[in-house]
Amino acid sequence: MPYLLKDLDITDQAGFKSDLRDTLFLSALTAAGAERLKNVPGIVSVTRQISKEVDNGMFPHINKWNLDNLGPIYIPEKGKTVALTTETLPFYERIITEYEKNDNGDKNELKVIGNEIRLNGAIIKNYTFKQNYYWMMGDNRHNSEDSRYWGYVPENHIVGKPIFIWMSWDTNGKGLNKIRWDRVFTTVSGEGQPQSYFKLFLLGLVAFFVGEYFWKKRKEKKANV
Repeated sequence: MPYLLKDLDITDQAGFKSDLRDTLFLSALTAAGAERLKNVPGIVSVTRQISKEVDNGMFPHINKWNLDNLGPIYIPEKGKTVALTTETLPFYERIITEYEKNDNGDKNELKVIGNEIRLNGAIIKNYTFKQNYYWMMGDNRHNSEDSRYWGYVPENHIVGKPIFIWMSWDTNGKGLNKIRWDRVFTTVSGEGQPQSYFKLFLLGLVAFFVGEYFWKKRKEKKANV
């Protein structure tokens, strides 16, 4: 089982249910992984199941989507214009009222009267964005509160970027194998393939403790003189 999960690159929960001991459930599996699984000895069939449940907490709170099946959406870009209707407004309402200002630099006033959308008193049928927006996704997808819940992030809210992975956890691993050692202290940005600095980190850690040991010894020696 551990080898199979590693071979299929399964990082979400997997296992057998108590009432279906002959059925293996994988929370997330790619199409390529499904084809690979079909060729594993002992596997009779592979069935794809797509959740149809509706999660009312999903952006833009139109009661249609869930954690795994959301969209399609358009991610707003500075200078681009979208049509505004009562159907599309939920996607962009927060952007217009919270993140963007009118020509005087004041907060926009948005009202819906019947099928009419009024912005600062004027009827509008489209809107042009004044800055870029981003869709943030957590890599631990079933335990991440991200844009699937709270929507777009404006560019002026971004204060930094990730540099490296300091910890990577495998739900299906056992013991020390729960930690993905090949990903710890690995870069996540820049050109080319990710680079691992885990060995350098270990060397730095050893140097720190060795240095601390001799520093304490030196301090004790001075105290005894």
